[in-house]
Amino acid sequence: MTTTTASAPTARTAVRIADGAQVHDSVTLGSGTCVWELAQIREGATLGEGCVVGRGAYIGTGVSVGTHVKIQNHALVYEPATLADGVFVGPAVVLTNDHNPRAVGVDGALKSASDWEPVGVTVEEGASLGARSVCVAPVRVGRWAMVAAGAVVTRDVPDFALVAGVPARRIGWVGRAGERLAERADGTWECPRTGARYAESPEGRLTELGPA
Repeated sequence: MTTTTASAPTARTAVRIADGAQVHDSVTLGSGTCVWELAQIREGATLGEGCVVGRGAYIGTGVSVGTHVKIQNHALVYEPATLADGVFVGPAVVLTNDHNPRAVGVDGALKSASDWEPVGVTVEEGASLGARSVCVAPVRVGRWAMVAAGAVVTRDVPDFALVAGVPARRIGWVGRAGERLAERADGTWECPRTGARYAESPEGRLTELGPA
């Protein structure tokens, strides 16, 4: 891992990398992306345009990050996580990658990288992970879902779901604006900010209907 300073090479024009950040030479950063102090981005990671990586954040080997993603201070995004466009990762969030973590094998010997198979967290378009929440891999957080601060996600989160608690459970629905949806008399759901409407299926899935 090499330490890259603000005087980045020509290939990273329009990318801001603060002094003290560690960005491996094999990392791909889209234009307009900003990496703050003490952040570490490992080998082969890819970040799209207009991303923000906060102070002290960690992005693991080969992690894929879409465009306009915000990864706040001290968040830990372990490989093989995938973050789609527009994802928000709050301060000190943890995306794990080992379903059965052990430092040593049954023989007491220290485990190496070849002794376990990493599993990843997938966060879909527009989803938000609140401060200090934990996603226990393997798990998927659906499109535009919202995970409350401090929640521990141990199972897949549906699109547009608002989940909270330990373990996290659905407590409501949210729209693209991040506002909690209100149920209408006709059984549909509505965003109080935008007026966008949603329908809930008998299986507990939410789909967009369009404006009111």
